[in-house]
Amino acid sequence: MATLKAIRKRIGSIRNTQQITKAMKMVSAAKLRRAQEAAGAARPYAEKITELLKNVGARVSSEAHPLLRAREEKKLHLVLFTSDRGLCGGYNANLIRAAEAFMRKNVGDKEIELTLVGRKGADHFRRRRASIADRYIGILATPAEELAAQIAEKLINRFVGGETDAVYILYSRFRSALSQVPTLEKLLPVALTDANVTAGQQPTEYLYEPGLQELLASLLPRITEVAAQRALLEAIASEHGARMTAMDSATSNASKMMGSLTLQMNRARQASITRELMEIVGTAEALK
Repeated sequence: MATLKAIRKRIGSIRNTQQITKAMKMVSAAKLRRAQEAAGAARPYAEKITELLKNVGARVSSEAHPLLRAREEKKLHLVLFTSDRGLCGGYNANLIRAAEAFMRKNVGDKEIELTLVGRKGADHFRRRRASIADRYIGILATPAEELAAQIAEKLINRFVGGETDAVYILYSRFRSALSQVPTLEKLLPVALTDANVTAGQQPTEYLYEPGLQELLASLLPRITEVAAQRALLEAIASEHGARMTAMDSATSNASKMMGSLTLQMNRARQASITRELMEIVGTAEALK
């Protein structure tokens, strides 16, 4: 059995750790509220601009713009959104596992290049010598709009230049503080057809100025940027939610460990007192 001094030292260490995890939980909870509001505010805009794109796309062919042209997918590009820091449960592990599953599924005659947003994903695939095109570190310190614009611009240039045939994004979609779902979406080429629209359904009529071609030239790069920004906001909210949940669990586990160690300490102290009493009684009996 451990000594009383060792048990007290361990209890003190766990108590200090519990104070840290409790503080991190409170910080993540405060950041989560703002991040959740930002992610929620971005969804209606992204859905409406996607609806507008599908309406425009119903009136043009896939040859109307370079971002619409689908070709055989021999060169794939995957954009993975992870966090810069750990201590957020299985958030990063789930995303990295999904990315590796995507790469295994497309292994063979296809080339896969990565754009890694977040230090955890960048470190993981750098150690495995994967083909990395770009890395973005310090995502929480950079405004989401600015970072999304940088990512989208490079992806568009690679796709238009023929360096890649298709671009996919993998991020964690925020549902709640307890639920973040790894989500894989195809970013480029931009899909115009909607599987939920029936064959006989007519698109909503709009009047466009100056015209469809000019609108496409402005709308397609913008919708790519919006998709990247939405994925980034969802990832940030998911990270804070996962960290808050993980730190809450760590705080609860610390309380349970301290309770168990306190019970162990009391038993050790009682055993020590009993042993001393027995020694006193034995000594008294020996002196008779």
